[in-house]
Amino acid sequence: MRSLSGGFPISSNRSGTGGKDPVHLPGDPRPPVLGGPLRGHPPVRPDRITASHPLLVETLRTEGYHAEVSSVGETDIAIAGGYAPEQLLYSGPGKSASGLQSALAAGVRTFSVESVTDRDRLDALAERVGAKCRHLVRLNGPAGSAGGSLRMAGRPTAFGVDTTETEALSSLLTRRKHTRPVGLHTYFATNVGDEDGLIAEFQRAVHAASAVCHDAGFTPEPLDLGGGFPAPQAVPGEIVRHPRLAGAIENALDRNLAGWRARGMEVAFESGRYLVAAAGTLVTEVLDVKRSHGRLFSVLDAGVNALGGMSGLGRLVSPGTRPYHLESSRRAAEPETVDAPAVTLVGPLCTPLDVLNRLVDMGEIRVGDLLAVPNVGAYGLTASLLGFLSHPLPVEVVHTGGTVESVRRLTLNETRL
Repeated sequence: MRSLSGGFPISSNRSGTGGKDPVHLPGDPRPPVLGGPLRGHPPVRPDRITASHPLLVETLRTEGYHAEVSSVGETDIAIAGGYAPEQLLYSGPGKSASGLQSALAAGVRTFSVESVTDRDRLDALAERVGAKCRHLVRLNGPAGSAGGSLRMAGRPTAFGVDTTETEALSSLLTRRKHTRPVGLHTYFATNVGDEDGLIAEFQRAVHAASAVCHDAGFTPEPLDLGGGFPAPQAVPGEIVRHPRLAGAIENALDRNLAGWRARGMEVAFESGRYLVAAAGTLVTEVLDVKRSHGRLFSVLDAGVNALGGMSGLGRLVSPGTRPYHLESSRRAAEPETVDAPAVTLVGPLCTPLDVLNRLVDMGEIRVGDLLAVPNVGAYGLTASLLGFLSHPLPVEVVHTGGTVESVRRLTLNETRL
């Protein structure tokens, strides 16, 4: 495996970018999450990859991970990372005709469908190009716990088919001319914070899938149980292992889907941010330090245009970003201030919503300091307000323990139609 690890020494000019822009450093993808494979079973298929850089995707591919995509852009990144189109699972609650046409033209043949309309659209487009497609049916079943940052199932959402909608499920689990059902798919929530919560969610997901299979007389080839594995985001922290999870899922499968091993049923998980959260650090410069009405502010050259963009829309609370100082940027001759006050970290955008942390203890913070925001490898820059107020995007540097593999800057290009 080519490790895209952290530890690259960052000088005061931020690796040749002239000190003018934030730098995003993708790093080392992390290992699987289950605490061991399911015994007597083909290897678990950890599915959805939230890496946004083709080199990280390539690293995960060489380690045996499969990829789920949910847009034309993610399809392109997965293929650039070395995946064959027929290896991809294309999902998402709003698949447009143009998106499906692009996926079919690229050679994608496996989809997760979320409604009868979604399946019928796929079937019609597959017929138009003479393709035969497989699909999983995404379920919205009961919640197993109250955990998770964002819930996709167990409540009214746009995701999947309610497990009580027997007529829709019967239709979706019936072969059509150019599409045939092969499995089931669920995803309950993101960032479920503890192992007991994860176990409860997966047990509930297995039970819901089993009930659908029993009622419809359906035998799944793959069963995609989704994810929810927690990972730190923009704060220091380590990935937590879940040693009891594999055994608990195995027992749930034994109780609810007897014979799954003998049939060779593939069990998939969407490991997502757990694999790549640590594979990224955002390096940002302190542009100004100022007081306003008794409060200390530090203005950085990276804000919601480079990190946590949904908070800038007022859709999520401001992120609790906790960076650390890059000591190489400090001037050794300058003494530290004792008992430095807490500071509000804000970005460069001309909006009061550009806040990365409303109050955090950073020690003394000075103009010109470089701060490193850890654990931002999941989604990278793509989860930010990249085009808002037209600031340049951060430079992305991929490195292997000090050897630079790639330096790039994404841009927003105009395409005349």
